[in-house]
Amino acid sequence: MAHGVKKAAAIGGGVIGGGWVARFLLNGIDVAVYDPHPEAKRIMSEILANAERAYAKMLLPPLGEMGTLTFHDTIADAVKDADYIQESVPERLDIKHKVFAEIEATAKKGALIGSSTSGYKPSELQDGAKHPERIFVAHPFNPVYLLPLVELVRTEKNDPKALDRAAAFLTEVGMKPLHVRKEIDAHIADRFLEAVWREGLWLIKDGIATTEEIDDAIRFGFGLRWAQMGLFETYRVAGGEAGMRHFIAQFGPCLSWPWTKLMDVPELTDELVEMIATQSDEQSGKYTIRELERIRDDNLVGILQALKANDWGAGQSLKEMENRFYAKAHAGSAKTEIEDGKPLQLYSTQVRGDWVDYNGHMTEFRYLQVLADGTDAFLIFIGMDETYRKRGLSIYTVETHIRHVRECKAGEKLTLYTRLLGKDEKRLRILHEVLNEAGDVVCTGEHMLLHVNTEEARACPMESPVTDRVETIARAHGGIGTPEFAGRPIRTI
Repeated sequence: MAHGVKKAAAIGGGVIGGGWVARFLLNGIDVAVYDPHPEAKRIMSEILANAERAYAKMLLPPLGEMGTLTFHDTIADAVKDADYIQESVPERLDIKHKVFAEIEATAKKGALIGSSTSGYKPSELQDGAKHPERIFVAHPFNPVYLLPLVELVRTEKNDPKALDRAAAFLTEVGMKPLHVRKEIDAHIADRFLEAVWREGLWLIKDGIATTEEIDDAIRFGFGLRWAQMGLFETYRVAGGEAGMRHFIAQFGPCLSWPWTKLMDVPELTDELVEMIATQSDEQSGKYTIRELERIRDDNLVGILQALKANDWGAGQSLKEMENRFYAKAHAGSAKTEIEDGKPLQLYSTQVRGDWVDYNGHMTEFRYLQVLADGTDAFLIFIGMDETYRKRGLSIYTVETHIRHVRECKAGEKLTLYTRLLGKDEKRLRILHEVLNEAGDVVCTGEHMLLHVNTEEARACPMESPVTDRVETIARAHGGIGTPEFAGRPIRTI
């Protein structure tokens, strides 16, 4: 943990601050919150509930133990033990300066202080601070718990190593830090949003389109391209085989045409504000804000999962985040001792409410997931970690036989017991028995695993340290014996 962050503080727990809190907590970071809003705890609990729901849909690994959430009556109490502090108060410079002064009075030496500001430059935030070198911009995007991008902006007063620490920490909680080369009002992304927003205001004011029609133009068109390829790569593709040069040659002259009104903005009169608000109510008023958030989250989860499947863009951040969740979920298994004549106890879990069907019983898919998580725990236990995989080596499941013995209901705690039934230089045959708290067998899963060279897409002999650990387990499990159901195919009728 090169960044040294074990505890975070959040000053402000609204839409953005609450999103930060949810991301930190779900990645196992303790968070202390200060927010004077009388409904702060309720709002935070609802944001966290949506975030947990989204993570359960998005992440295949077990979520693991959440960080601890505490609320505090003063900024001083919230930040005193924090290694990383995120300010997310309203966009007023006087309020931010007051908050930074209170943070500086109590924060421990070396604490990182990031601001969620969408518009202010870090030099403006640092003005008047006793320790300006500690304050920088860390601008996220809503929902913070799902969208990876965070813009990091510093001044010459900031220590580059401190920003590197911040970037390392934010990367570890699943974000994609973007270092802005020079400070500028609104940073990078919001300048694009502002341009689209201004043009949208004109289109509404001039009676050309409604809020819904403008949103449709984005979400059914270029928004889908931007979501996975951005602006310039999209236009590079639009240039065909000749690429970007051809695109610019073909469409560059359009820049001199009076298509947009980006250098101007309509006056936000009461009439225009009412027009926009009315159209927006007609478009989305049938949903509550929480319902819209869940619809948004479900859509984002689907896009992120698709991008992950293609190892592309934000999907790469999700893939790295999942790998960290897998590593954390099974880190405790490394401490398990190998005992003669006893199966390995490497993984436990609890049946979640969204794992059950209309009968209230765990679905077939979740039985397989529990067994797969047990296999992951076993593989990490024998040494197939990230270091081993970087050598181009891995172990794949090539055959599985599941026996469903008992029903499982929401809330039940399950424990897996794993034994090694057989091995050769390229294969492992393992058996999981899943027991409930009463000690009853819920299901069993027998798996044939194949060791492969991922770069050459072929089977190959296992290597150290995997071979060493497998030999030790084989000796310890040699006397357990093989149950009568192991290796048995499905019975014929």
